[in-house]
Amino acid sequence: MYPLKFDWNPLTGIDIIGNFKLHFYSVMWIVAFGIGWYLMKRIFTKEKVSLEYLDPLFIYTVLATMIGARLGHVLFYQSELITQDFFSIFLPFRFYPRFEFTGFQGLASHGAAIGIIIGMYLYRKKYKYKSLLWILDRVVISVASGAIFIRIGNFINSEIIGKVTDSSFGVRFIQDYYYKGEIVRLTGIKNVQKAYNAVTDNPQFKNLLDAVPYRHPAQLYESFSYIFVFLILWFFYSKTTKKDQTGFLFGLFLVLLWTVRFFVEFVKEPQGDEYINWFGLNTGQWLSIPFIFIGFYFMFVFKPKPTVK
Repeated sequence: MYPLKFDWNPLTGIDIIGNFKLHFYSVMWIVAFGIGWYLMKRIFTKEKVSLEYLDPLFIYTVLATMIGARLGHVLFYQSELITQDFFSIFLPFRFYPRFEFTGFQGLASHGAAIGIIIGMYLYRKKYKYKSLLWILDRVVISVASGAIFIRIGNFINSEIIGKVTDSSFGVRFIQDYYYKGEIVRLTGIKNVQKAYNAVTDNPQFKNLLDAVPYRHPAQLYESFSYIFVFLILWFFYSKTTKKDQTGFLFGLFLVLLWTVRFFVEFVKEPQGDEYINWFGLNTGQWLSIPFIFIGFYFMFVFKPKPTVK
């Protein structure tokens, strides 16, 4: 009756040793950075920029993205970590309420955006072969492609879920609804993954499955939208002269990506404490609005200062 409704209860990673697990979410980050590196290599080669600048750019981008995303999440959504579990902010471990290897979780795209801009500024201070905006105009193409895979990773992890829906398209996120300890207790199965699997596979636990509501797969909405953000940026870069208009691609990226984020927020559950919640808009939406206006500025108003020779 509802062919577009399904249950989501995947294996989220591969156990390596003890509490250490290779999370597929982490693999998606690796894929995102790898494709980003490849795209920048193509751009550097096309524009005859020495590839000796590529690896430092990659390192700056990775560090800026991860640090900015993590600090952004803490500042915008989970500031209690500063006092409750300070070292978990910077390490892939949780120390409170118990020690656990978590991987790098709790990453905010707004923080990542700010981090990348700062990172590119620091990179440009050291490597002065092109202007800061030249670099940003091209890096955002890679960032847009990476965003596609990050949101797929969020979907695999059953995080950044959408609001409950009664539409014909919905997903039951089993592992978000039941915490690990809870699912072990409710099923009596000590192995966590087997306990989760029993909810969807064993008719004995149908009551547990029925209790899980269908939700919007907000992660997939974003991921699908970011495909078009990437394609539009790549079209303007490769098929038009807009790549020569300083700041245009950077501005276009800001407008497209944060407009997508603004509208998807309507079907998302809050990602933490909503510090900003004015006029029916949530924290993510209010944080997106300035980026959109800045994007329009760089697309239609900004004029670079003439180079003094």
